[in-house]
Amino acid sequence: MTINLKTDMAKVEEFFTLTNSVEGIDDERYRHLDPMIRAIDAMANATYQSIYVIDYLKQGFLHVASNPLFLCGHTAEEVKQMGYRLYIDHVPAEEQPMLIEINEVGFKRFNEEPIDERSRCFMSYDFHIRNGEDCYLVNHKITPFALAPDGRAWLAMCVVSLSHHDTPGHIEFRQKGQPVYWEYDLDSHRWQERKNITLRPQEKQVLILSAQGYTVPQIADRMCRALDTVKTYKRAMFERLGVRSITEALTVAINQGLL
Repeated sequence: MTINLKTDMAKVEEFFTLTNSVEGIDDERYRHLDPMIRAIDAMANATYQSIYVIDYLKQGFLHVASNPLFLCGHTAEEVKQMGYRLYIDHVPAEEQPMLIEINEVGFKRFNEEPIDERSRCFMSYDFHIRNGEDCYLVNHKITPFALAPDGRAWLAMCVVSLSHHDTPGHIEFRQKGQPVYWEYDLDSHRWQERKNITLRPQEKQVLILSAQGYTVPQIADRMCRALDTVKTYKRAMFERLGVRSITEALTVAINQGLL
């Protein structure tokens, strides 16, 4: 049993990088976190998404909300105690090296940003998690929650939702308000700059009305446009966003701040 525990600890340590080695946090700063944790639980009550907080000083989970998507059949307290062992136990072995690489290159990219802009950054990526016989693709969006005195990420909030993609990866680093973002290529192991997607006003209107439950003929009537014109708006929007449904389009548009 001792050997297995040491092996698990060694595997967990692979998920943490010296690039984000955190120091200078005292107990007093931890004591001031309670209001923030209560706010996170309040957010979790209003969404199906799972929310948890990573502690990079203690190399584990500071807090795990009770939404079940990310819990893989465990309770929130059990997941908190497991920490990164959750990934070892429930992420397919072939995808775990990808998560370790994302952690390393993500923090290197994060540390390139000016300290006063780091709180506006977030990274997004997809991977599979197993819950018994079920295996489903989830999306992680991770953003700094609190910084250490030297500007490194001490705490990060992670929001877990179902992915709209079909495959793992899709690693993106974004800074709110910027016209570009960075996409990480797992083959070349490089970040590549990309331009943000934009939607035309008519496409936004079609998306919003569709999300409100209106049919295409009803949308055409409300917009005073021909039915074929609205269908063209919808096709163009789907193509630009790289999605196949209104639900996926709405998710991408919200995540990228297009609405």
